[in-house]
Amino acid sequence: MNNDEKKELISRLETETKRLTSHISDLKELTQPIEPDCAIGRVSRMDAINNKSVNEAALRTAERKLKKIEETFKRIDDPMFGVCRKCGAKIPSGRLIIMPESATCVKCSQ
Repeated sequence: MNNDEKKELISRLETETKRLTSHISDLKELTQPIEPDCAIGRVSRMDAINNKSVNEAALRTAERKLKKIEETFKRIDDPMFGVCRKCGAKIPSGRLIIMPESATCVKCSQ
């Protein structure tokens, strides 16, 4: 990975980190407990509980992705960054830009 590709990757990681941090904050608000004494009807309460479950799943996914991005930041200066852990081939920079957490090439990831 050359310096320009690395700079682009770092820029994308920083942008995605900011977006995910904001999204996680929003999702945490949406996953607050539903008060039993709220003056909403039974169907509305069931809908609110369902929405809460969907938002909780989205929150877990966003937190996992943020953790992977943070791990990528830690290893981006490693000389082995961008090298497949299984076969040792160079991981295409396009794959790293789209999925920076990739530790394997496309062939080995299947």
